[in-house]
Amino acid sequence: MNIVFMGTPDFAVPCLKALVSAGHTVSGVFTQPDKPKNRGQKLAFSPVKECAVELGIPVYQPLSLRKGDDAQTSLDTLRELNPDCIVVAAYGQILPKAILDLPKYGCINVHASLLPRYRGAAPIQHCIIDGEKKTGITIMYMAEGLDTGDMILKEEVEIGERMTASELHDKFCEISGPLLLRALKMLEDGTAQREKQTDENTCYASMISKEMCRIDFHKPAEAVYNFIRGMSASPCAFTTLGGKRMKVYFAEKTDIKTDLPAGTATDDKLAVACGDGGAVRIADLQLEGGKRMSDDDFLRGREVKKGTFFGE
Repeated sequence: MNIVFMGTPDFAVPCLKALVSAGHTVSGVFTQPDKPKNRGQKLAFSPVKECAVELGIPVYQPLSLRKGDDAQTSLDTLRELNPDCIVVAAYGQILPKAILDLPKYGCINVHASLLPRYRGAAPIQHCIIDGEKKTGITIMYMAEGLDTGDMILKEEVEIGERMTASELHDKFCEISGPLLLRALKMLEDGTAQREKQTDENTCYASMISKEMCRIDFHKPAEAVYNFIRGMSASPCAFTTLGGKRMKVYFAEKTDIKTDLPAGTATDDKLAVACGDGGAVRIADLQLEGGKRMSDDDFLRGREVKKGTFFGE
């Protein structure tokens, strides 16, 4: 099958590799424009662009598919490439109707949730933050709405009690490629089903800003615990200690019951009081200006006494 692939982050790379390994012709890759990165602010390729360049696939990076000169140029390019199917995985742009209607088999999307739950940009983080016990990958036909198209295939994944967003992301990378290939085979064979989504029991997984990563210790301990693992390792939850930002990559649940104010250290072992009288113990952290380390290593070089306050 002649395919155009659209994707940007690490999540999309296994799908692109799976298409090539399976013998599909990937005639073009669309990805987001290069962006400044790190302190030097040098322009960096997206992970998908890096992969496409290694594989020798032409890369296109329009600013927009919906407006301006780039939109018309992209449409003309797609007509020339004449794909049987356009495969999208975390591309970061909304496709207009003119593109959706272009391929013989339509446009299909690899979405990181069990739709209709967690439509939107950050389903991996939000499902863990919300304390979900299961999620999965959905392969769906694309429509003009946001993640509202008919579904083709799903694969369910259990969310372990200690699973972080990074671990769930890696699990999705394992299963997304094979699931995508199954869906494409069904399209070719004419056996692909169209399961319509309902708007019942749905929710929206909004894009996560840096300010949203601040830990709110006024919430119950369970919610704080889920929030920290849902943000780990990127974009990473944070609090402050002594006026310095502290990234918190993981925390442990505790049996502590306390009447100390939320955000207060309940002992000298990095246990922090939460809004319901429980506490979480910070276990994996990075203080501003320092290296990422365990709680034990951190406490060897710095004393945090009972009553110390975390946060502003």
